[in-house]
Amino acid sequence: MHPHEALIREFYDAFARRDAEAMASCYDREVFFSDPVFPGLKGDEAGDMWRMLLSRAADLQVTLDSASANAEGGRAEWTARYTFSKTGRPVVNHVSAMFAFRNGKISRHYDRFSFYRWASQALGPMGRALGWFAPLKWKVRKDAAKGLEKFRERKAS
Repeated sequence: MHPHEALIREFYDAFARRDAEAMASCYDREVFFSDPVFPGLKGDEAGDMWRMLLSRAADLQVTLDSASANAEGGRAEWTARYTFSKTGRPVVNHVSAMFAFRNGKISRHYDRFSFYRWASQALGPMGRALGWFAPLKWKVRKDAAKGLEKFRERKAS
């Protein structure tokens, strides 16, 4: 197994154990992370996003469905099952991830998933009706960024 694939597997093993510190230790100090809800996180923001999400995750189950990597980069398919805390609705989110590496750490991490499918599950009828509508995505992103900012402020104090 290539060391980069081992690193991806280590990251998702930590995720499944809800160990945000171990997840963050897989990242390069200047990591860039992006997904449909948290676009463009850099450095410690990415680790803090995982810390925040895992601190809120009462019933999260993470499954690594596949992983592969070589010297050039890596990919993973993973599934998250959880209850969306704001609505109490169950979510099964299938995610495709792409990775780049530097000095034995993850330097780039891009997660892709269907925002519409996620919104339909997490937000119910409103998500099904408006999940394709850009202003809903912008609101979800704004709320997520605000939550991360508050989490980071509490962590710093």
